[in-house]
Amino acid sequence: MKVPLVSIITVNYDTPAVTAEMLQSLSKVTYPNWEVIVVDNASPNHSSIILKDEFPFIKHISCPENLGFAGGNNIGLHFATGKFAFFINNDTEVTPNLISELVDYLQAHPKCGIACPKIKYFYQPNIIQYAGARGLHPLTSRSFDIGYLKMDMGEFDYCSKTDLPNGAAMMVPMNLIKQIGQMSEIYFLYYEELDWAIRFKKQGYETHYVGTAEIYHKESVSTGKNSPLKTFYLYRNRFLYIRRNYKGLKWFIASAFFILISSIGHIFKHGLKNEMGHAKVIWKALLWNFSEPHHKEPKNHSSTFIGNVNIDLIPNR
Repeated sequence: MKVPLVSIITVNYDTPAVTAEMLQSLSKVTYPNWEVIVVDNASPNHSSIILKDEFPFIKHISCPENLGFAGGNNIGLHFATGKFAFFINNDTEVTPNLISELVDYLQAHPKCGIACPKIKYFYQPNIIQYAGARGLHPLTSRSFDIGYLKMDMGEFDYCSKTDLPNGAAMMVPMNLIKQIGQMSEIYFLYYEELDWAIRFKKQGYETHYVGTAEIYHKESVSTGKNSPLKTFYLYRNRFLYIRRNYKGLKWFIASAFFILISSIGHIFKHGLKNEMGHAKVIWKALLWNFSEPHHKEPKNHSSTFIGNVNIDLIPNR
């Protein structure tokens, strides 16, 4: 029996060398039927165009505008032909059984809508970043990644339902994406996969952690580990997530805590440390939320760019 095709989708923004390392790691994969779609998110000088020379099996797509994490992946979905879509960050490297374990798990668990592997740090390969996650705290709206910074001694090799996915690596059946829709592009960066998981849950599907599969993550290569850009989108989108997904008293308490305690407190904290760039973007994130609507799902911008992207279609392996 022919194994189902998996469409591996990754987004590059001006880090072609990092993306090349991820593509090179695919040579380890034992799963026999996959395609790769690399979406260049309007990198300066189209820097990732060189990838098609070294990796002729990829579908390379040049987007005329940076559409963020969700938008870039949504562009890739338009050119994916697989039964499963596997979204991975370009700053990851795969392991041999990664894809086969996820495919087998999804086929055996029809209620699983999003399957995520164990994620470990590339530069500390025995340290776990993600082994599932507990849901967002009702007060702080922050999640807790199970196994975070723990040594991998085998205790997280199980598979189970989990509250939240991790966007660095997640496999989704294509038929469910067609049913539920693509990721919302209003987030641009961070929290989009958490919002997506809520939509899956409303349709009766679950997020699962698959501890028998592993991937290594270099983390925050594009945005920087402590950059004002990262701070802005984390704060903007945490509040946006609250606004879109909480109701009643839960919404009021979480919003009040976020504005009066978390945001204002961190503005003062960064100010005292003379990190004015971070302080300013937290304030900017609050102002953005007070000025932007959230109840009506905006049309994804990626759909308007499909006719304008530059597609370098090269025969697959």
